[in-house]
Amino acid sequence: MRGPVARLARHGAGAHAPHRGRAGGIALAVARARDADVIVAVLGETDKAVGESLSRTSLELPGRQQQLLEALHTTGKPVVLVLINGQPLTINWAERNVPAILEAWFPGPSGGRAVAEALFGEYNPGGKLTMTFPKSTGQIEFNFPFKPGSQAGQPSAGDPNGGGRTSANGPLYPFGFGLSYTTFGYSNLRVSPHQAAPQALIEVTVDVANTGPVAGDEVVQLYLRDVLSSVVTYDSQLRGFERVALKPGEKKTVRFTLRPDDLALLDRSMNRVVEPGRFEVLIGSSSTDIRAKETFESMTR
Repeated sequence: MRGPVARLARHGAGAHAPHRGRAGGIALAVARARDADVIVAVLGETDKAVGESLSRTSLELPGRQQQLLEALHTTGKPVVLVLINGQPLTINWAERNVPAILEAWFPGPSGGRAVAEALFGEYNPGGKLTMTFPKSTGQIEFNFPFKPGSQAGQPSAGDPNGGGRTSANGPLYPFGFGLSYTTFGYSNLRVSPHQAAPQALIEVTVDVANTGPVAGDEVVQLYLRDVLSSVVTYDSQLRGFERVALKPGEKKTVRFTLRPDDLALLDRSMNRVVEPGRFEVLIGSSSTDIRAKETFESMTR
């Protein structure tokens, strides 16, 4: 969102307010929103609802906040959702209907200024999620990294087993996800050497360019997959990340070094070893937005 905004309508629907007060609050918010150019809806949780020894039966927006958000949407005005929360929320309706969502978590004393600068385009956010947002509480436990087949991602027919019957597959927002006011392109992924001894260092480089109109930061992420192992390992694991600031049209080379510990696993005897075999390097903007792949082989000696 860029440029001046004439008016911003902000109103809440408390989870603990009386029934009549909640309904009246939503009506008041909608009435004020009709006179606004842009609606900034600040919704989510309080520190009384999430934290150690605190539990909820749902990951939906608490109280009548979902009704408030939908009512604001009916005004036809652009809606920006700012989330204040301490855990992933199943905001499926917002994902489909709200054009801009800013995840603020529980911001500190300077959080208001940071949120305002991001909303008005004075700062280009480059944050990435350090957790997975599920589509439904029925997907829990839903996490990253994960073992193959553990996240109910099987298709309903065909390979690998045709046994999937779940109505919600995949994350709402995957680990490492995050958007920017600009875009980034990846190219020229290089892995060296392509064959290496178990204790060798593997050098990885990739070129990242700002392909959009404004300056911004990209968090380049490196994931590693053990293609074939003697025990079941994670589908892939984050083995490196680098935040890089780029002006429009600028390109930089990002470098990573994979060490033996990055390739190691616990074998059947619970020994930490680097097994011989093929490894896949995955470079991208999130755990699912992989932009480039390359392989190398770990040798027996």
